[in-house]
Amino acid sequence: MSFRNAKRLALGTVQFGLPYGVANQQGQVSPAEAAAIVATAADAGLDTLDTAISYGDSESVLGHIGVKRWSVVSKLPAIPDSAPDITQWVNAQLHASLDRLQIEKLNGTLLHRPEQLLKTRGAAIYEALLDAKAAGLTQKIGVSVYDPAELNALWSTYGGFDLVQAPLNILDRRLITSGWLQKLQAEGVELHTRSAFLQGLLLMPAAARPAHFSRWGELLKRWDAWLTDNNADALEACIAYPLSLDAVSKVVVGVDSVAQLNEILRAAAPGTARDIPDEFECDDSQLINPAMWPST
Repeated sequence: MSFRNAKRLALGTVQFGLPYGVANQQGQVSPAEAAAIVATAADAGLDTLDTAISYGDSESVLGHIGVKRWSVVSKLPAIPDSAPDITQWVNAQLHASLDRLQIEKLNGTLLHRPEQLLKTRGAAIYEALLDAKAAGLTQKIGVSVYDPAELNALWSTYGGFDLVQAPLNILDRRLITSGWLQKLQAEGVELHTRSAFLQGLLLMPAAARPAHFSRWGELLKRWDAWLTDNNADALEACIAYPLSLDAVSKVVVGVDSVAQLNEILRAAAPGTARDIPDEFECDDSQLINPAMWPST
């Protein structure tokens, strides 16, 4: 069954290689379930997969499933200081990814640690990415950022990228308030957003939230109250928010099961968008950046 908004969703696959997410009760997705998820996503009309070298076995699992018909975006890990030849290192990493994925070319290659571009060997890293693109290993190059503010120095130094991935959700609106959402659109940069559900935190009932989040209890209580007062579904509200923004090319969603994917597909159906009050906007990195949460 095809869904009209499915083309704007990208399937995140970190769960295929690692147990991931504050709300994840299932652990790492089994290879059989991963294959079923990919098949269901393809049937629904999705065409983009998001993975990374650092996502455990994710690339190998995808290669075993068979993803030649998909547009695949992967990410390079931090480039070690010990690498004597950065271009050679990047090429080796990309060839290894392509071998694991069993495809000939990536749709996009992102730096998982783009701050390295602003250090001593930054220019060499950027040139290595350009070389990989010219060599046909990847169609697009770009960065995956935790904070849109990272783009300020990157853009002023390198003048832009083909693809940017950044977080965006009902609480985390930094892409909008910083002006980068509009700037990326104006420059024709493809934008993929992630963390629509804030690792599932925005979907959890109050009683199920880890104690760590009690310090933001008032904000989350207002969120719960808004859902109740408006007879709104949290999943629908969370996925509809980034989809309502024309500048967003793809919304990356990760799932643990076919059932979860089907729920997201139904929630993403046209007509589910709601006006989300600005009162939920939060710039506290301790809440909106999962990398700063305590490990579980």
